[in-house]
Amino acid sequence: MKAIVPSVKGTRDFYPEIMAVRNWLYARIREVSEKFGYQEYEGPFLERVDLYAAKSGEELVNEQSFVFQDRGGDYIALRPELTPTLARMVAQRQNELVYPLRWWSFGPFWRYERPQKGRTREFFQWNIDIIGSQAIEADAELLAVAVEFFKSVGLTSQQVKLLVNNRRLMDVQLENLGIREGQKRDVFRLIDRKEKLPLPEWRQYAFDFGLTQEQLSGLESLLVNESLWETSDELKRVFELLEGMGIREYVEFAPQIIRGLDYYTGTVFEAKDLDGGRSILGGGHYDNLVANVGGEPLPGVGFAMGDVMITLVLEKYGKLPALETAPAQVLVTVFDLERLPQSFALAARLREQGLKVVWYPEAAKLQKQLKFADRAGIRFAVIYGPDEISAGQVALKDLHQRNQELVSVENVGERVRQILAQSERV
Repeated sequence: MKAIVPSVKGTRDFYPEIMAVRNWLYARIREVSEKFGYQEYEGPFLERVDLYAAKSGEELVNEQSFVFQDRGGDYIALRPELTPTLARMVAQRQNELVYPLRWWSFGPFWRYERPQKGRTREFFQWNIDIIGSQAIEADAELLAVAVEFFKSVGLTSQQVKLLVNNRRLMDVQLENLGIREGQKRDVFRLIDRKEKLPLPEWRQYAFDFGLTQEQLSGLESLLVNESLWETSDELKRVFELLEGMGIREYVEFAPQIIRGLDYYTGTVFEAKDLDGGRSILGGGHYDNLVANVGGEPLPGVGFAMGDVMITLVLEKYGKLPALETAPAQVLVTVFDLERLPQSFALAARLREQGLKVVWYPEAAKLQKQLKFADRAGIRFAVIYGPDEISAGQVALKDLHQRNQELVSVENVGERVRQILAQSERV
């Protein structure tokens, strides 16, 4: 036998049952996004490398992006994230847009990483942002959007938690430790890697870029101070607003949450699965992103959530619903080649009446056709043989309920809709 050409490492095949989950997730994301008044948008899948190089840090471009040279000699990247694209799109029409913008998107992204459980090289991601508001209330709104999504898919505050910190708060604390301005970026990256590296390696990383033992000890104390948020007016306001919305139980302060990307300037947050600690979504507040791509300064706050990890979490907690993978509701059977056109005509009439219909594409034994419908998840079979045709009737077989009735050809569509409506009410 010939060897089957394998798929590209880190990509996924979306068979119908997997596609059904993706579509269900997309529907929940759309529902929550629109509930808060956000508009859907999309950007290109290809961008110039320059867009990411100065906006997201060298590590993202040099180590994690799929980069190639096009025929014109320009370096192009398959998009690894959407926020720089969002900033560029806003900058291009900055004077035409109505602020604050509330935009969301769900589309594919690519990162060159080692594939593992919960992480692939090709993935889909929900991005949602408010652009043009400096208010801390915008930060609270995005946290509320995340909580609303978790509630909509049945995840409780005992299963997931939004961990919140503030870059400006941490800036002040680092200054109190005598950490110079030029070291802060390295320290933020150090904090972001606290849970990703063994402790000796993490400490050595700190010494390598110039922290003293005293500064490192102070930083370690800082990262376990759970009441530190009480010194931040911004975080106190965020928690006050969340309390008023009745969702405070989903959110807690976590000084070790800092977010690795360079453009965050204020509130930062991640959602974690409490059983395993894996990150589900992450985001934060940024002040200068639009200015960095050539526009006028414009603040924003947003987050991103990949489809791979959230699907694993939902599966683990038994929150994925039973989903229909076959859209067809009705199979019209074919008795023989002579009567095949009449079966095709009946299927066309049923479609005109709003039903989703397939026909069996050849004359075959009735049992074979019914077995196909049953295995494909099609609920109704319309048996249309010579006896039924001469009587102006069909035999309508409900493959779920295992019963059958005779119905006039004119009324079969209405009868199917009646049964479906009754099932929905049960």
